[in-house]
Amino acid sequence: MTENECQLGHKKEIMAIHDAMDVLNGKWKVSIISSICYYNKRRFSDILNDVQGISNKMLSKELKELEINKLIKRTVLDTQPISVQYKLTEYGMTLKTIISNLAEWGIEHRKVITGK
Repeated sequence: MTENECQLGHKKEIMAIHDAMDVLNGKWKVSIISSICYYNKRRFSDILNDVQGISNKMLSKELKELEINKLIKRTVLDTQPISVQYKLTEYGMTLKTIISNLAEWGIEHRKVITGK
């Protein structure tokens, strides 16, 4: 591979990372995906309890964005009162390994930093 080909490949890789981060950016999205991923299906209130510090309004906004990006599917359940359930789409399931690896890295990183 020539240096020019290498640089071109690297630029494509950087652009791909930017694209991924545009979808997953922010304080909450990865945590929301992780909650849904871990339990397979989650109701709005369950996610709200899982993701410490997020407001109803912010969770609603982030879920809409994840739905627009085809990572989660929103289903309105025929219950009284009406409840909404979220699950990962088939496409969203492709993030499972990334979320798992990120969690493992986070556990190890905490040990390195805190010594615990």
